[in-house]
Amino acid sequence: MRRYELMLLLRPDLEDDKLQAAVEKVTRAIVNGGGSLSKVSPWGKRRLAYDIGTHREASYFLIHFDIEPSQVREIERGMLITEEILRHLVTVLEDRGPAEDLAPAAAPRTAEGSALASSGTDAGEGDPVASDEPVVAEDESADATPSEPPAESVEAPADDEPAEETAAVAAGSEPADEDNAAG
Repeated sequence: MRRYELMLLLRPDLEDDKLQAAVEKVTRAIVNGGGSLSKVSPWGKRRLAYDIGTHREASYFLIHFDIEPSQVREIERGMLITEEILRHLVTVLEDRGPAEDLAPAAAPRTAEGSALASSGTDAGEGDPVASDEPVVAEDESADATPSEPPAESVEAPADDEPAEETAAVAAGSEPADEDNAAG
């Protein structure tokens, strides 16, 4: 048997007795399917993130139960044909075991993708991850600002080639036709 969690969203215009009858219908289906209920929590009316039909609110119920996985589909089929239920979501709750059996959480990663900066281990002085100073290449000083990458070299135009066409080709566009330039 597995542990499941069911979130029910019921129509907000239902009276309390009809609301309880709809929840009881679902819990009865769980018990008839061989399951056992752990907890049924009414969450009350809440505003929906988006309208469902003409409804802006819904009555929420959270149900925890244990059942065989093969029976879940039959329970969901019954909820789909029930008019009082706007939406439902069945999720599997994993049993993670005692806390000491769990592995420790991984150290958070830094922008460089290394866990050394946030871990308690001491890194060497030359390690750029361990220091708070910016990483500088050997030929640059810390005071220098990064320079622009060198511009692409443009060859001087030949005598028979106009300068505008050469600049356009160097810039990555096609040369303008003489007919288009005149018109």
